[in-house]
Amino acid sequence: MKDYYTPGEVAERFGLTLDTLRYYEKAGLLRRVERAPSGHRRYRTDDVDLLHLVRCLRDTDMPIARLRDFAELVRDGDHTIPERLDVLQSHQRDLDARIAELCQRQITIQHKIDYYARALADEASEAVPVTGESA
Repeated sequence: MKDYYTPGEVAERFGLTLDTLRYYEKAGLLRRVERAPSGHRRYRTDDVDLLHLVRCLRDTDMPIARLRDFAELVRDGDHTIPERLDVLQSHQRDLDARIAELCQRQITIQHKIDYYARALADEASEAVPVTGESA
């Protein structure tokens, strides 16, 4: 396993642009990124691990401010584990509620799809002329 990753490697790994990666740094989601002797930014393995979790939380709609607070807890050390657990459990409850809401929306959409499909099928069957038997 590598000790350091370039911004390009990190951006590619997570499907981010370099601008998004810099934004995450400026927003305080990542600690101040180290620099190589050449002056280029480089990320440590624990930066990449935290970014993986940050992306997961962001992709599930955790607000940036809450992400920043969570990242600060991570950087503050293991004594913050109970607080981190609270944050993640709260987010999980929010996510569960959102998933239940989306499932209900999906049911509503499926009912409408079924209705429209039946309406088209009924319309098509009415348009087919009925032919009688010929003698």
